[in-house]
Parts: sequence; C-alpha cells; structure tokens
Amino acid sequence: MKIVISTDIYYPMINGVAVFSRNLAAGLTKRGHDVLVLAPSISGDFESEYDEEYGFKVVRLSSKKMMLYPDQINKVPEKKDFLGMKMPQLLYKNGLHVSYMPDLEIKRVLSEFQPDIIHNQTPGPVALAILRYARRHKVALVSTDHAYPDNLTQQVKLPELAKKPINAVMNAYFVSFLKRSDYATVPTEQVLTDCIPKSKLFFRVPIEALSNGIDLSRFAKGRVNHEIYERYDINPQKPTILYIGRVDPEKSLDVLMNAFIKVQEKVENAQLVVVGDGTMRPKLEKMAEKAGISDKVVFTGRVIGKDLPQLYRTGDVFAITSKTETQSIVLLEAMATGLPAVAVKAGAIPELVHNGENGYLCEADDVDAVAKSLICILQDKNLRETMSEKSLELIKKHDISYTLTRIEEIYHRVLDEKKTHLDDYDESMDED
Repeated sequence: MKIVISTDIYYPMINGVAVFSRNLAAGLTKRGHDVLVLAPSISGDFESEYDEEYGFKVVRLSSKKMMLYPDQINKVPEKKDFLGMKMPQLLYKNGLHVSYMPDLEIKRVLSEFQPDIIHNQTPGPVALAILRYARRHKVALVSTDHAYPDNLTQQVKLPELAKKPINAVMNAYFVSFLKRSDYATVPTEQVLTDCIPKSKLFFRVPIEALSNGIDLSRFAKGRVNHEIYERYDINPQKPTILYIGRVDPEKSLDVLMNAFIKVQEKVENAQLVVVGDGTMRPKLEKMAEKAGISDKVVFTGRVIGKDLPQLYRTGDVFAITSKTETQSIVLLEAMATGLPAVAVKAGAIPELVHNGENGYLCEADDVDAVAKSLICILQDKNLRETMSEKSLELIKKHDISYTLTRIEEIYHRVLDEKKTHLDDYDESMDED
C-alpha cells in the first residue's frame, strides 16, 4: 500500500504523538509498504528528507513559529531576571513550528505520491487540510486521537470554572475530527469512555481502542552499560526513582518532587532521575534547591536515541504523576524494561498499572500516597522483583507488532469499503 502518515507534531519532538507517528512509519515500511510522512518543517521552509534509520520519506511543510509554546527540541531557556525577580516566560525563541495554511503544498505532494490511504494523527492545521484533500479526492482516511483536552489547557493556567467549558468545546472538536474519517482509533478503552459520545447516533464511524504499542526488542530488561551512569552523572549504588518524559505543567511533576522530599526522610540515599526537558524544569530545580536535595536529583535534559533504553534500566521504580495520559508511551517502555510503577489513578493509566500487582495507583495530587508507595517499593527488594515480573507479563499485549497487524487490517477494511462504495456510486450514475 501507499500510505501517508500526517501529523502536526513529529520527530525530533518528544511526545506520544511524535514517537508513535515515527514508530508507525518505521513499522509499516519494514512490512513492505511505501510510506510518506507529512509534518510541519522545523526550519520553517518546505523541504523533504529521508529517514536513514528506517527508510521512508518525510516531507516537511512550510511553517511559522508559535512563540507561546516551546518546540520540545531545544533546551527551554532560563527565565530572565529583572530587578532580582524571575520574569514569566511568555515567548520562546525556539517556538513550536505550525503549518497554518498547508493545503497547496499537501495537494502538490499527494497528487504526485497518489496515496491509497492517509492516517491522521493530530487534529491541527495539517489534519484539517488532509480532511479537505481526502474528501475532494475520495482518498480513504483513518484518524487517531492521542490527546485529552487537558493536555493543552494545562499548559495555560486557567481558572477551573473557565477550563471546564473550554475542555468540553475542545473535546467536541476532537470528536468531530475523528468522525469525519472512514475509521477512527484511540489508544485505550478509557479514552473511548471519556471522550466519545455514548449514543452512536452522534458517532457513526467505526472506532476502536488500539494500543500505540512499543518495540519490545528495543525496550527490555537488562544490564546497564557503565558509561551511561558516568555520562548522565547517575550513582549506580543509590536506589533510583526514575521519570522519563516532557517536563511540562500537565505532567504534575511538582507532586513527584514533593513526594521525593518525603521519600528522603525514610530512604536517605535515594535519588530522583528526571530525563527530559520542558517549562517546569526551572521550578523543579528551585524546589530541590530549597529542600536542600539538589545533590540527590539528576536532570539529564532531553535524551533520544540508543541511550534511552539504557536509561530506563538505571531505575528501580518508575514514577509518573500526570493526570492527563491517554496511554503513556514512556510508561509502556518502563514496563517493558521490567520496572514497577507508581502512578496516578487518572486517565488511561489504570489500564497499565494494576494496583498492588505491577505498582501502585494514587489519587491525583496526593503527595503522601505517592511518597508512601515509592518508599514501600524501594525498601522491599522481593516486592520490586514480583512487580517487575508482572510488568513484563502485562506489557506483552502491547508489542507494536500486534498494533501494526491490526492497523493493516483496518486499512484493508477501509479500502475495501471505499472501493465498494465508489463502485456502487458509479453503477447508480450509469443507471441514471
């Protein structure tokens, strides 16, 4: 098949959408399909490139910077001092690149490529242009929703009274994006429950929960190369609480930092390793400094590539305090590495973390519960090993090979139904 994967967020950005989009393109290419990725340029200019590692083409659409949001690629700059005070960071030099009017470029690229099917990953400007193209040219279209509205509104500090109606409007928009496709998927059953209307009168497109999946041959339990400890200044002798992911407001990492401060009272030699970057990092560093534990918190910054699976192996327990996860690829990767997890009972997390089996679930923002759970796992080696084995058992059904097989089946179903519909339409026109 000739497949287009379209997204407003793509590698080398680091988040669930970007990671899944590249994994999907890589997996489908390996299975013999002709894959093209459409995404905003990170330079601003229209350009094409070849993914040397996985062997598919990426077309970067002309874009402009949205200065209100960092690009998730470059290090987030420190807040500037003014008269001894840290000023709020309102604009970012390395802003997120957005393709605001990509229709003409998309039409030119796709007219040349002639796709059999398009798979939309985001409800942004690229997706809207893709919807218009698919409708006009009768191209089969599959869409996936990877986000809760909170993933966006948490970036802006809004009063709760204002956030609730805004989230409702955004969710309605996300749903409209899905139901204008020929088939829709979401990462988990919980997202189906939370986001999709109960009455199918309002959602007639076939939809299913399908795990993003991960490469279990890449993320696996094993020994850590000693140079990883040295490279990232991690002490191999200390019990290690690990977080990997974006360091942004919706991840609620202030809860984790406050919990770690309490962990220190019981496990004095413990360390917290935070792998990633984002707008919350300066605040977390200040919290650690104020608590006098800066020497026990490691901020590695943004890490991609071959070091990432190794960094997972440095942990004794994985902690994630986010309340807005539609699945969490980093949690999947941590489980594949055999880590027990302490997480929040919110979003789709309970589908991965089974309380008391492969980790503990805590109520949102409950610092004491998170701390107690971390202490319990760090102090009990037998419990860690039992939970580790359960993580490895539960992760088996999230192998990306299953996800890819099911996606291929969906593509074939959509193409067959599209062909039948067009044949019936042609026959009716002939009769007229």
